[in-house]
Amino acid sequence: MLRTLFIAVFLSLYILIVGPPLLVYTLIARNPDPIYWAGVKGVMFFVKAVGVRVHVRGLERIPPGVCVFVANHTSSADAPAVVGAIPRRIAILLKASLFKWPIVGQAFLSAHFIPVNRSARESALSSIEKATEALKRGQSFLIYPEGTRSPDGRLQEFKKGAVVMAIKAGVPIVPIVCSGAHRVMEKGSLVIRPGEILVEFLSPIDASAFENRDDLNHCVRRAMAVALPPDQRPIDFATADSSPEEGRSANVS
Repeated sequence: MLRTLFIAVFLSLYILIVGPPLLVYTLIARNPDPIYWAGVKGVMFFVKAVGVRVHVRGLERIPPGVCVFVANHTSSADAPAVVGAIPRRIAILLKASLFKWPIVGQAFLSAHFIPVNRSARESALSSIEKATEALKRGQSFLIYPEGTRSPDGRLQEFKKGAVVMAIKAGVPIVPIVCSGAHRVMEKGSLVIRPGEILVEFLSPIDASAFENRDDLNHCVRRAMAVALPPDQRPIDFATADSSPEEGRSANVS
């Protein structure tokens, strides 16, 4: 609990000191890079300070152009690990309530993040359309296709927003598997434990090769399931004993 208190206090101070001047700069210069990277690097500093180590693999698999990054979601700890591992500025579809936080909400908007209300279908579809248009203009996105954190660390069923965006925008999907985060911070718990998180980028999947969004969704989910450790693979995964290397080395385009 002391680690959680440390992050809460010092991260809040960091936001109060760094946030307002960067918001003003972003408004004047219309350049979201400084506020984005200040947020990412600041959060990662405090994550490391409480004994959490993030290891990254597969950076060489990331294509140079615009893409949709798709990651599993098990814990509040995997969000900074995944975002910190992505070596470019990305935008994220985030639940709308997060945009109500002082300074942080304005920073999300300045970085071109898009709020989504998952409980209202029409609103959620509108957010997907906005994100798709941003993709077409050259903005890469990170999406959590499960829609919420997994209760047990295992990969859940996917919603279709990410594949719809990728197909409509004609951009590849880069699956990301994050393991170990649910042991660092369990869902529903405020306790942060020291530990290791592995973030691995898998081979990109060519969305333009798929006309059926269900087929693409299945392809992405299977690639991620294969690459995850056995205790994080979905229970219904038929090839739970498959070698993780299948999902890491095969280009499933």
